Amino acid sequence: MPNRELVVLGTASQVPTRHRNHNGYLLLWDDEGFLFDPGEGTQRQLLLAGVAATRVTRLCVTHFHGDHCLGVPGIVQRLSLDDAKHPVHAYFPATGQEYFTRLRNASVFYQRADLREVPVGGDGPVAEGRFGVLHTRRLEHPVDAVGYRLVEADQRRFVAELLARHGLAGPIVGELHRAGEVTVGERRVRLEDVTVARPGQKFAFVMDTRLCDAVYELADGVDMLVIEATFLDEDAELADRYGHLTASQAGRVAAQCNVRRLVLTHFSQRYPDTRRHRDQAAEHFSGDIVVAADLQRIAVPPRQEV
Repeated sequence: MPNRELVVLGTASQVPTRHRNHNGYLLLWDDEGFLFDPGEGTQRQLLLAGVAATRVTRLCVTHFHGDHCLGVPGIVQRLSLDDAKHPVHAYFPATGQEYFTRLRNASVFYQRADLREVPVGGDGPVAEGRFGVLHTRRLEHPVDAVGYRLVEADQRRFVAELLARHGLAGPIVGELHRAGEVTVGERRVRLEDVTVARPGQKFAFVMDTRLCDAVYELADGVDMLVIEATFLDEDAELADRYGHLTASQAGRVAAQCNVRRLVLTHFSQRYPDTRRHRDQAAEHFSGDIVVAADLQRIAVPPRQEV
């Protein structure tokens, strides 16, 4: 089982359909579970996906239109019902504090979960841990909205052949890892002499927005970009009017930002078939394109080494 994957809980936009639930995306990232934009029905979708609600460690809301947040009450209450033992941090635009307060207190329940609110007031890092750094950028939508970017620190991997060549084994390897260099006889061995670079993985989540600089900044060089493709080209004027992207625009972003895996989602109910979303994105992006479907699991691409 991959330890970094996206569990798609819903792919509809404003109106759910017979085959698409409201939004919902759970990024399983080692020990963390980032739940993005839980729309109505997310709690049940987790059940169908075979994922416990207690896997959620961070709740990330881009904005307070209903299809991106009406699942918050059920998730918050389920965390208490299941007696989640870990704190859950909740990130959302600070100007929507009133709405988040209403959502987390939407009904009577026994509050046991440790839900820690982190209102986001601007651009920049909002969380840091073993998972890396979680950043936000303000997007362009009729209401305040943010996108999320998860960046893991670059690392280095030891190469057995290089360690043997330099006569290193046992505890001295750990010392080298901590100090950056060690003495072997009369020689100095540096960490870069026996390792190869292993760039950290990057993930971006971009929902309701017009095309703007922040979209490109969020998507730059990511291994996986989850991005709205609400409209097709023939409805580009509607997309701009209501602050959304087309599949073609998503494809151009992926191409210009050197994205490795492009995940299209948030489809308008006017399109029962999403094959043209792939086709229009592929006119601009020749890489890996996934047209998301409810309950699909999409692995984060394997690490690259240089």
